Amino acid sequence: MKRVWKISETAQAELFLLHHRCSSKPKTLTSPLLSNKNNNNNFTRSSSRRFIRYSYLQSSSTTTESFSNIINLFVDRDKWMHANARARENLNNKVSELRDELLQTVEEGEEFFSVLEEKGDSLFRSYPDGSALVELLKQLDSCPQLALEVFHWRRKQEDCSNSMTPEEYAKGIRVAGRMKNVDMAVEFFTEAANKRIKTTSTYNALMAAYMYNGFAEKCQLVFRDLKREATCSPTIVTYNILISVFGRLMLVDHMEATLKEVNDSKLSPNLYTYNNLIAGYVTAWMWDSMEKTYRKMQASTVKPDLNTQLLMLRGYAHSGQLGKMEETYELVKYHVDINEIPLIRAMICAYCRSSDTNRVEKIQALLMLIPENEYRPWLNVLLIRVYAQEDLVEGLESSINEAFERNTSITTVNVMRSIIASYFRRNSVDSLANFVKRAEYAGWVICRSLYHCKMVMYAMQNRLGEMESVLDEMENLNFKPTKKTFLILYKGYSLWGQRHKVERVLGLMCKNGYGIIEDSVPS
Repeated sequence: MKRVWKISETAQAELFLLHHRCSSKPKTLTSPLLSNKNNNNNFTRSSSRRFIRYSYLQSSSTTTESFSNIINLFVDRDKWMHANARARENLNNKVSELRDELLQTVEEGEEFFSVLEEKGDSLFRSYPDGSALVELLKQLDSCPQLALEVFHWRRKQEDCSNSMTPEEYAKGIRVAGRMKNVDMAVEFFTEAANKRIKTTSTYNALMAAYMYNGFAEKCQLVFRDLKREATCSPTIVTYNILISVFGRLMLVDHMEATLKEVNDSKLSPNLYTYNNLIAGYVTAWMWDSMEKTYRKMQASTVKPDLNTQLLMLRGYAHSGQLGKMEETYELVKYHVDINEIPLIRAMICAYCRSSDTNRVEKIQALLMLIPENEYRPWLNVLLIRVYAQEDLVEGLESSINEAFERNTSITTVNVMRSIIASYFRRNSVDSLANFVKRAEYAGWVICRSLYHCKMVMYAMQNRLGEMESVLDEMENLNFKPTKKTFLILYKGYSLWGQRHKVERVLGLMCKNGYGIIEDSVPS
């Protein structure tokens, strides 16, 4: 009689989404935490031993025969590699078929476990190394809750002839970590430990789970436990996780100490090592160290990948190195334009802070790549300042209106002063007056410069009554007249021959302790 299980509602929802999203071919995601190169290393050592032994035994043969045998050796190696690739492809296809059948049970949760019992059990048993389950969980990476259901089922199906492997537990720990269920990840690790199948991969998986969920101290404790183990030891993957942890916390000294330990352990840094180092330096804004690590990587046998270029692009953008930023952008433009909206915003920010003569054109070209639903208030404020500095009326008014419509507030006095300066250079006092009213209503930062600028512009246009009314606005906002306020009044009245008002202003200045203006004293 078949056992009937009830799939959780969350997993059922993920199953439904996966059914509409996944293709018929499996899409595997390789994780640095779960990579295993033992097979390749064993093959290399094995091949070397065979080559030396064969050459020694055949030393008396003719040169032609020896050369022929050496060629045959590499032909055998090539056949082995093709056979291994075919076996891997066969596994992927079998797992993909099982996954597709599971997807067809999206509306019948109980059928999900029936398919696992009918098809999954035999498949998992045919791969006693656990590779079938690991591959299935990989193909369900986009739905971790569903993957967790499969892993729970596998644990309950375990028996003497079909025991769980360390790699299966490592993958289960990783899935639990991605689900932000650290307690469950610890449960899986403890279960593996109780069965005496703790390996470096299970330690690495638990460290990764802690790292992913922000438990840096616990991650380090697991690392110390691993170093005390007699049966297993840290690998480059272990150290990569530590470097990532320290980099996220901007503990650069710890990160560099970990790299030194890698070198002292005679381990070779790999792609993830360099990428994690660069990411740490970018987070800490240590641009020279970032560049140095990148150059060292280029000089090594490990070559930069897409992620490396994206990290460098972000670093160049944040550090304002526009030339290198644009050069790197051209290398990854095909990817960034579609998939990396945050990086596009970072480049826009770099141009906003720069004095590049064509920055507005470059900014507008990048803005075209950002969907409307990716609006960010801080970017809107930066654009307002740029348009104000460049006296681009249309762009400035459009950005200001968008900020008001989206309830975005400006809280920086420098940005407000940039807006004031733009209106002043264009002598648009009415536009400035309207902007000030809207800013007051929207709760934007208000400064005395706003009102002083209005007074100056009114005075220049001989609108002295409106200039005087600004004093009432300032009083309503508890802005007391300063010496500069009185100077503006003095200059305005003097400009249009208002002698009696000039004398009144001079009296008020003396009364408030600001002294007498030198050019007001008759010679």
